[in-house]
Amino acid sequence: MTPALFSRVQSHLEKIYPNKDSKSLAERAVSTFKLDDPALFLPTPDNTEPWSQEDIALITYGNSITAPDQRPLKTLDHFLDTYLNKGFSIVHILPFFPYSSDDGFAVMDYYRVNPALGNWEDVTRISQRCRLMSDLVLNHTSSRSYWFENFKKGVDPGKDYFVTVEPECDLSRVVRPRTSPLLREVPTPDGPRHVWCTFSHDQVDLDFKNPEVLFEFLAIIRYYLDKGVEIFRLDAVAFLWKEACTTCLHLAQTHEIIKLFRTLLGAGFPRALIITETNVPSNENLAYLGQGDEAQVVYNFPLPPLLLHTMVSGDSGALTGWLKTLPPVMASTTFLNFIASHDGIGLRPVEGLLSDLDMDRLITCMKTFGARISTRALNDHQDNPYEINISLWDAMKGTVETGPDPWQLPRFVCAHAIMLCLQGIPAIYIHSLLGTENDTDRRDNLRSNRAVNRHIWEYDDLKKALADSEDHHHKVFHRIRDLVLLRKKQPAFHPDAAQMVLDTDSKTLAVVRKKDSGPDAQTILCLFNIWDKPVDLGMPKVNGEVGPCSRATDLITGKSIPVDGTLLLAPYGFVWLSFED
Repeated sequence: MTPALFSRVQSHLEKIYPNKDSKSLAERAVSTFKLDDPALFLPTPDNTEPWSQEDIALITYGNSITAPDQRPLKTLDHFLDTYLNKGFSIVHILPFFPYSSDDGFAVMDYYRVNPALGNWEDVTRISQRCRLMSDLVLNHTSSRSYWFENFKKGVDPGKDYFVTVEPECDLSRVVRPRTSPLLREVPTPDGPRHVWCTFSHDQVDLDFKNPEVLFEFLAIIRYYLDKGVEIFRLDAVAFLWKEACTTCLHLAQTHEIIKLFRTLLGAGFPRALIITETNVPSNENLAYLGQGDEAQVVYNFPLPPLLLHTMVSGDSGALTGWLKTLPPVMASTTFLNFIASHDGIGLRPVEGLLSDLDMDRLITCMKTFGARISTRALNDHQDNPYEINISLWDAMKGTVETGPDPWQLPRFVCAHAIMLCLQGIPAIYIHSLLGTENDTDRRDNLRSNRAVNRHIWEYDDLKKALADSEDHHHKVFHRIRDLVLLRKKQPAFHPDAAQMVLDTDSKTLAVVRKKDSGPDAQTILCLFNIWDKPVDLGMPKVNGEVGPCSRATDLITGKSIPVDGTLLLAPYGFVWLSFED
């Protein structure tokens, strides 16, 4: 380890804990992360770029697919091997640890794999197949965790690990994503104490003002690296640091902790990535890239609600306008693009991007398609819409004008084709890949709105559906998988390749991706019809020209397309036109 590296670690810790001995804290951080191991600094291959156009993520629970008498993680591995043929280079397994609620996000033990899913051997096997992405649930832990049990007993480790405040404290500025009471009274040997619970009373917030909590998580990160985890999703990280009389959101110490993680990971693990999960308005979300020294990747949270609005309204204006405002990506940073995930479709990220009327129409439409709307508490003491809880397949079954219609499949595929062409790393939720419908029984039985999009497939049932060419699950799976495999071959879809959004009418969307130099230089013009009528459009011009040649190849069909005429696109039709010099 170099003196410069140690100095950077110490500088981070000085900013986080200005009244502590930063030198001794830095020494402990380096030791906890084992950066004094010379093996970490052996020469690495030249090709260590963090990502390429071949990187596409699959998001799944460990038990999204189950089979009798088989550990679910082993079933997942079999599915990846049998059906995906290395189509997805990244697999994000949602929390696979023992938990008490919230489908894994109330972690009881960070060092064990939930035995109902499998064991570390199963996790490591998947990590040898692809880049493994794991959640680091660091804002809170389960009220049944070892640490919290110790808190209630007044013993270490855990006695001072949780945020406590007096109930009369002014917390009126605190920003929250839930409507439940913020504080929970807990008996302790020192009398009743009130612990902070941002999300639920089973998820108790950890106090990072205590350096011991930070060092616990440095040890956890290092342990996961040894088990094959390469990408760390920092769950709910925006809420990490608490200060009275503030929003307790995006505080400076939170950003500095992420920068510390980045420095430590970058020192010995050049392929490791940090992805921040911050379901907030766009400018707040982008702040987690720092100056290229914080997270390498941020979830592109405005994309799901904007793309959904586009597809069900037949109006690309809001999406086009937002895409044009995205700043050029800094070196070694990019976006994680997605349409759906295990959570709902968040509405906070489109504050200021969609009008109140458009928001109301979208919510009303989704309710007719089986959605429920989760809310959060604001200082106006009202329950405000927070996210739409619906499967993406059902969300695409019609439009705000007509309701359900015959265009569900092409609309669904078109939305994914848009997401796959955008600058960044694409991520597809397993239930979008499979076209899974709303699971209303699971939602109602668990009394959880989010459970509607967390179906558990029986593997035999899934295999039958995927084998039936008339089944919509078969059609969705093969259409999207084919797009994924096609995308991986295009240099212009590299996350670092330039992006330009063109001016078109509101019924179409046009995106140019371009890799400028090298033997694999390529320009791709992506054109989309985003409504339920055919569109006959002229070829858009890029910098005054249609393209570098008179004809282009539609990558989807392989057909040659003249660039000096018009192009007829069917309802929700699209082309990826490649101009190769």
